Amino acid sequence: MASSSYFAKPQRQNGLHRGRLSISNALPVYSASSSSSAVQEKYARRAQLSPWWVPVSVAIPGFRTRRLRILVLNPRRVHDFSMTRFGRKRGSLLLCLAIMTIVFATFALAKRFGTHAKQWPTPFTGDQPTLVYKREDLQRIWKWEIDSGHYPSRRNIPIQLKLKRTPENPALDSQRPSISSRFRSPSGPYAINTRGVGPRRVYLDVQAQPPMVAYPPRPAPGSIADLDTVMDHCDFSEKKFVRDCLEVLRVGAGLDNGKRVRRGNFDDWKYVFVEEDDSSAHVARSLDEDLADIHETPDSGVTKIDDGSDPDSGLTKKRGVSWETPPIRLTKPIRPRAHSTLDSPCDPEYPRIFHMFWTGPFTDKPYLALLSFLFTQNTGLHLHVSNKACRPQFWLWINPGPAAAVPNPSAVRDMYAQLRLNPWSSPFLHPKFKDIIKFKMWNTTEQLDGVQELKDEWRSRDLFNSGGVVINVPSKVKAGPITGPNGTTAEPSATSKASKTGEDDMLNRTGSKSLSTYDRLSVILSDMARFILCHRFGGIYLDADTIFLRDWEELWGWRGAFAYRWSRLEKYNTAVLRLNKNSALGKFLFRTALKNNLDFHPMTVSRYTKEAHLEGLLLRLPDALFDSAWLNTEEYQLSRPPQPFFTSFEQFFDTPPTDSAAPQALGFDGFFRGAFSYHFHNFWWKPFDPARNWPDLGPRFEEGERRARQGLQAASTTSGPDAIPPEDGGENVEDDRRDLDWATVLKRTFESYIRGERPNMYGEWIHW
Repeated sequence: MASSSYFAKPQRQNGLHRGRLSISNALPVYSASSSSSAVQEKYARRAQLSPWWVPVSVAIPGFRTRRLRILVLNPRRVHDFSMTRFGRKRGSLLLCLAIMTIVFATFALAKRFGTHAKQWPTPFTGDQPTLVYKREDLQRIWKWEIDSGHYPSRRNIPIQLKLKRTPENPALDSQRPSISSRFRSPSGPYAINTRGVGPRRVYLDVQAQPPMVAYPPRPAPGSIADLDTVMDHCDFSEKKFVRDCLEVLRVGAGLDNGKRVRRGNFDDWKYVFVEEDDSSAHVARSLDEDLADIHETPDSGVTKIDDGSDPDSGLTKKRGVSWETPPIRLTKPIRPRAHSTLDSPCDPEYPRIFHMFWTGPFTDKPYLALLSFLFTQNTGLHLHVSNKACRPQFWLWINPGPAAAVPNPSAVRDMYAQLRLNPWSSPFLHPKFKDIIKFKMWNTTEQLDGVQELKDEWRSRDLFNSGGVVINVPSKVKAGPITGPNGTTAEPSATSKASKTGEDDMLNRTGSKSLSTYDRLSVILSDMARFILCHRFGGIYLDADTIFLRDWEELWGWRGAFAYRWSRLEKYNTAVLRLNKNSALGKFLFRTALKNNLDFHPMTVSRYTKEAHLEGLLLRLPDALFDSAWLNTEEYQLSRPPQPFFTSFEQFFDTPPTDSAAPQALGFDGFFRGAFSYHFHNFWWKPFDPARNWPDLGPRFEEGERRARQGLQAASTTSGPDAIPPEDGGENVEDDRRDLDWATVLKRTFESYIRGERPNMYGEWIHW
């Protein structure tokens, strides 16, 4: 149909657009283009003939002769209407957007009202606020942690707390001045500092003394790391290099063991101190003050805002939930005691327990973590044992089945049966290690019920929530039998059989066997497990892909909570987590996580503490201390990297040929010297020692080695350098790999200590 100029849209003249013509007859106006006009006219005619609603018949289950007749929106009428109203291009675009909006709204409503979370999806609202505690409760948390000695720092407390009284800090030296002015900020009427009332700090010049200069000295019992000083030299936000940080750490701890080449005054690098019990250093307290502490009310130390303004102004509460009520209830703080005043080497308020979580069969990964623990920590295995040192323990928590499985009644018995059969784990059942290495069965239900803040409500939440992404699992997933390496299994007894369909799907995985079969559910479960274990039992949690590199005595002495930095981001990585037992900070984290659908992803925990102004209570240490290669792997600080220089985490297992002389030439002492540990970031499927992929611990543990080698020989088709050598003692050094990777060198170093062929890193020989 031709288009009449009368019906055409007004055109631009001289660059200006005249006002739309007023048409008195109310006839539709189409485009000046004849083709466009014809199409729109056709859509207009068809739209007038199509109804908005059309009937649809739906079969009724159980009634063959009856059908349900319902009315639905007519897609053709909607399409014709949009084309007529907006044209083909704009109409099609708007129609697509409308369909997407309807689909997303349906999904959002289902998530908001059809799940335990009762939350709108993140794309709908962005990052929601997570805060559920009022300002008065946040003040109580800060005051309890400070009074308990969990804030041994001179850095400012947040002005947003609006504290009007300066808290007394028993973890700070009363004779040492406050932190330098560059860390201060205008506070107005509010307190941003704490006042030290604790024992005097004596900073140590730790050096090896002749003639014992071949190995570094053990840290002094009760010594403490001043993490304020460590932050001054290591903070990435202040443009500090990992290489320089590691030098300060090893020199300050005496790890250069008599080979010091630096000259000058090292006072600024001293970060290790001991507390000297000096009664004159303490602020005198009257009897009235002591009685006031005993009868302390929940509002003690809380700043009341009585000027008529909102006491929680500046805080953004989580949408859809109410503030936590009643006010947070905390036990009476226990003042810290100097190590020299303790009745025994170990302070019962601060148990020295390393926790590690493991899913599935025991492999060379937890094996090496345990060996590195024995090689570096003051476990008392050596000949000359100091009765002044507190021996740490290593608790390895094993979840033998899939993360979503329910343990069977014989799970503990089956676990120990597998530990005895497994060549990687059986050495640690030796009586020599019974007081320092303990295997624990992980039971999710039991652990969650053991947390006072969760036990009554966790069942209405989603257990597998990571960063707001929820993985739904069936309500009942039965546990399968515990499977050892090389296909060995324990007697099933009453063990429930795992699902035989899709045994390698996400729900049935027990550990990550390759990059494509990553056990995501176990990773999510471990994100929660680390907080539960530290809160219930105290201690420090470490991921299973962690290797100890030095004694942690100084970190145990620092009584505060900490994790470390997520590489370049100002977020937490909880691969290392220190959290005090039943602390106020722990209560905050669990109640906040509960109101956020049990999300314990490190990024989410970073939001919890930031929005509540509690970041100072969970110190974010530089990753140089525990993860020295991370910045380099993300292409930061490449101009001055530390030793060794990794551009990817895989190079720990596969050292580049151009750098492959370093592992054997430098050995353990040349591997990130000064760091407390190394985190190799997964790679569960790559062996530490491909040429000798079995526990090599000598005649005392030869039975486990024999089983491992037989299993490998039966499954191996490899020839050449990586072929499995015979067991008859005919191994030749020429059969070994020519270039040994860093992972291999560390494994063989730790094993030679257990065999009694060399001392540990502090020159101590194991005493069998």
